[in-house]
Amino acid sequence: MKAWIGVLAVAFAVEAAAAPRLDQYPDFKSRFVQPRNVTVWLPDGYREHGPRWPVIYMHDGQNLYDGTLAFGGEPWGVGDTMVRRMRNGAPAAIVVGVWNTPLRFREYMPRKFFELLPAELRGRIAASHGGEPLSDDYLRFLVTELKPFVDSHYRTRRDPRDTSIMGSSMGGLVSLYAMAEYPRVFGQAACLSIHWPLVRVESGVVGPADVAPTAAALRQYLAQSRLRPGRNRLYYDRGDLTLDSLYPPYSDAIDAYMPSLGWHAGSDWVSRAFPGAAHNEKSWRERLDIPLDFLLGAAAR
Repeated sequence: MKAWIGVLAVAFAVEAAAAPRLDQYPDFKSRFVQPRNVTVWLPDGYREHGPRWPVIYMHDGQNLYDGTLAFGGEPWGVGDTMVRRMRNGAPAAIVVGVWNTPLRFREYMPRKFFELLPAELRGRIAASHGGEPLSDDYLRFLVTELKPFVDSHYRTRRDPRDTSIMGSSMGGLVSLYAMAEYPRVFGQAACLSIHWPLVRVESGVVGPADVAPTAAALRQYLAQSRLRPGRNRLYYDRGDLTLDSLYPPYSDAIDAYMPSLGWHAGSDWVSRAFPGAAHNEKSWRERLDIPLDFLLGAAAR
């Protein structure tokens, strides 16, 4: 597979000599899922024979850099943020952006979590997404195909504490699921505006009565998963506007039982609320430093 490799003078607003690099792999093939574009962002200072770097895998890759591709025309600004962080002496990382496909909702819906829900709720969720979860195959693609490719082509650190996974909304759910299913691959996960209800809310088939069974299913799933507090680290957050306004009852219920599963608030587990933040890339960009500090703090230890 041949990359389109170029030094982007785009929206990073840095000198040409200091510009990071974005390698693009269109239609990356897989045995498990549909082909999709993949991007690999390399920070200034990356050298083919230089030091190795931590890696963050991010879902919804088309939303990370370019406003012409991003949902709603608003990118995360990951490149801008990383450049600014490096200038301020904060740690940076290689970022692997995995684009979504028309099967996004099904690929990002955690199957084993889904299977613990009551049958009636499972039916509503599957109907809202056009079918049952495909997330196990999506994770096989990430772990057995994409990560080995990245590790063989780039100077990566490969220890779990140097390998993070991150996303928003349904991408937050599948980030948690990826770490829970492969805790010795992904040492930490950051889940922004994590979409606890699972269902496509615009379908109008989720309500207050669904909070308790959803939270109970997640507790059961986490309790029986291979996650280990201390070895693994989890960040999740929410705003309180637009779609995020539905999340407080879920977050409150989940926050209440995390300590009983051995998670220590402020160290291996962080839950944050951001008043005035909405469910969009603008809000996620504005607080991006916070989850990056959490993820890359592990790599810096």
